[in-house]
Amino acid sequence: MKRAVLYLFILSLLFNVFQYMNSTKILKTQSKEIESAKAKTKMVRDSSDIVYNQMLDANYFSLEMDDESINYFENYSIPELSEKIKNELLALNDKPNGNPLVPYDPIDGNKFIINKIKILNHRWIIADVYSGQIRGEILIKYFVNENKPTDFETIETILHAQNAPVQ
Repeated sequence: MKRAVLYLFILSLLFNVFQYMNSTKILKTQSKEIESAKAKTKMVRDSSDIVYNQMLDANYFSLEMDDESINYFENYSIPELSEKIKNELLALNDKPNGNPLVPYDPIDGNKFIINKIKILNHRWIIADVYSGQIRGEILIKYFVNENKPTDFETIETILHAQNAPVQ
């Protein structure tokens, strides 16, 4: 009887040691996983901070981020005004010889049209122009007229050479 109790005591001791070792191993594994997840979370936060800062830098020159321009257009809703200006500018693409703000004649039957527009502030717009294989940029001065179409004036244009070698 004493031997049976001794064997049961040793068996329960071994079982408890096994349980302790197994639990310790599981705890270490989970701790490593938690640390790994924390490191990944920090890396994602750092990456999102970098992207956010790049976005702020990219939008530095935009109507929506320019307080002076927003104050200038205090009687307007900036999103609605931006949409109005973009629509009026893109409507000029429908002219037979292309957008009249682009001072170039059609090339190979392709008229110059404005593709993308970025309103920089309350006076200037930069836009991407395209005609078949040739593209460029145009800087436009604009003036919003109340209850009338917006006035546009070309300030400067640049065309990129077709198939220019990379240096």
